[in-house]
Amino acid sequence: MRTLKVALLGCGVVGTEVARIMTTHAADLAARIGAPVELAGVAVRRANRPRPGIADELITTDATELVKRDDIDVVIEVIGGIEPARSLILTAFDHGASVVSANKALLAADGSALHAAAASAGADLYYEAAVAGAIPLLRPLRESLAGDKVNRVLGIVNGTTNFILDKMDSTGAGYSEALEEATALGYAEADPTADVEGFDAAAKAAILAGIAFHTRVTAADVFREGLTEVTAADIASAKAMNNIVKLLAICERSADGSSVTARVHPAMIPRTHPLASVRGAYNAVFVESEAAGQLMFYGPGAGGAPTASAVLGDLVAVCRNKLAGSTGPGESAYAQLTVSPMDGVVTRYHVSLDVADKAGVLAQVATVFAEHGVSIDTVRQQGREGDASLVVVTHRATDAALSATVSALRNLDNVRGVASIMRVEGE
Repeated sequence: MRTLKVALLGCGVVGTEVARIMTTHAADLAARIGAPVELAGVAVRRANRPRPGIADELITTDATELVKRDDIDVVIEVIGGIEPARSLILTAFDHGASVVSANKALLAADGSALHAAAASAGADLYYEAAVAGAIPLLRPLRESLAGDKVNRVLGIVNGTTNFILDKMDSTGAGYSEALEEATALGYAEADPTADVEGFDAAAKAAILAGIAFHTRVTAADVFREGLTEVTAADIASAKAMNNIVKLLAICERSADGSSVTARVHPAMIPRTHPLASVRGAYNAVFVESEAAGQLMFYGPGAGGAPTASAVLGDLVAVCRNKLAGSTGPGESAYAQLTVSPMDGVVTRYHVSLDVADKAGVLAQVATVFAEHGVSIDTVRQQGREGDASLVVVTHRATDAALSATVSALRNLDNVRGVASIMRVEGE
């Protein structure tokens, strides 16, 4: 049986682990695939860095020439970003190679074009590692639940933000303090924008929604709200309600089945909800389907070894397909459902207001909610030297109705400001 040759694009934290596992587990991989698999080249930006365990002759700074080689069977792309990753993947397809990628940003932005290129070339495009690290999630959605109807996917898909919110909840720290600790421990990048502003989670939500609902969904379709405005007061208010704050990715099919929504934002969930117990940098995703019911996938959502585990799982599957002369499942977008904007999403809300501490203010506020069709569930008020904090928790209402309510509240003379607005999920 001929040896299958693999080109590795990128040798950072994940790429290094991929190379290590391919080397140390070579015999096991060969047994599982049915043929030896060999690392034939590693493309990097700077060739002069030490890379223990990787032979110097495998290192190249010319990624394009590496993927053009006629003897390359599979290209593993772990460099991230849009370019040059997209061009390199397309070049790999043009030269007959299949691709394993961990690039959520590229797949969320241009996944349909990449799938089309793979299909045209008779090649595979696998990307289990692009969402939730080591957790087997995309393949169960694509294959195990292929005969079922998925209605909702809800979960924690970013370890950095979960670590920050967990620290704020467990220690009472503010956002800045928790972010500083996350950075010191290596959970947050030097520039944490992609994580804390929700871009990373939104890309993953787009991929999940596309697979779950057989509809093309891009990152641009996903409503996104980060956690930089979450305060210690929000965390304390959630605790008072026996809730906890999590940054959630939520993908839902509409009641009539004609459309879907995808959103990422902080939300309060009950402490009795299974996602409430997901601590530190771990990820967990709930999938709700008609026949299977509720399924939960849990595990480490990032890191070199966990992500490499998902990459190597895809590598085994792709290599098996190569030997069989076949390809695995491609894009399934036959449903072509409408991706609806956030305005029509229905949920509950936690609204914190700074108001004048005098008679009649609560009645004024309640009237505004009623005028916009938003029913109030509970109200909590605490006075402080002429001002007061008023916390309103609503019943279910549309996002559009809540937005109109908040705009009207800001125009009331007795409302000093809207301190925070947070959605309440999982009830």
